[in-house]
Amino acid sequence: MTQFRPCIDLHHGQVKQIVGGTLRDSGAGPKENFVSDQSPAWYAELYRKSTLTGGHVIQLGAGNTEAARAALSAWPGGMQLGGGVSIHNAAEWLEAGASQVIVTSWLFDADGGFREDRLRELASEIGRENIVVDLSCRRTEAGWSVAMNRWQTLTRVDVTHATLDALAEWCAEYLVHAADVEGLCQGVDVELVELLGSWAGVPMTYAGGVAEMDDLRLVNERSGGNVDVTVGSALDIFGGKGVAYDDLLAWNSSSV
Repeated sequence: MTQFRPCIDLHHGQVKQIVGGTLRDSGAGPKENFVSDQSPAWYAELYRKSTLTGGHVIQLGAGNTEAARAALSAWPGGMQLGGGVSIHNAAEWLEAGASQVIVTSWLFDADGGFREDRLRELASEIGRENIVVDLSCRRTEAGWSVAMNRWQTLTRVDVTHATLDALAEWCAEYLVHAADVEGLCQGVDVELVELLGSWAGVPMTYAGGVAEMDDLRLVNERSGGNVDVTVGSALDIFGGKGVAYDDLLAWNSSSV
């Protein structure tokens, strides 16, 4: 059965909910749905008290290292860490308390070509079981193409069963943000959820567009219960009105 997994999205050291398609390296800042008065550690402690595991801390750009470390310290071994991860710092993040590291942009060259050698090297360095590959993507003519650099740059890798098969040899899990609907609270990308659920290999977490509890039921139904889900901007602890944190805890408990 589909489970709720928590998240902590960090931007300039603060917990925020951002419309995914508005992240840019230059120019106007991203569209922010929510900026929290609470610290990253406060959220991690909340998840720890609720015994929620398998969630993720994502660094959206530079300036988040201290905040990420504080969150991992508050729930050691309870959350994955993503954003700027490479072979040069992956072990360091695991030592800082990350349950696993999430890697995306480092696996690609500047032109969006996939560097399988880097994934193999990382697996050899820290172990396949400690790696989550982020396949966050945008809709393209090919269906969905993986986007890197905070979803700004399309790569030449498409999200297909063949891709999932190939990369699963070197990782323990996938994280997939539907970047086109991320932060909009207008419903999930059902076709993407169906594609992921029909593969059903290593564990997968989907993020993007959840607006109400019915969206969790939809992900559970359309993925055959094979895809977990993250809730962001619609969630009450992030200023949302569509989904209550306590209802998500009850959802998870109902499947035990």
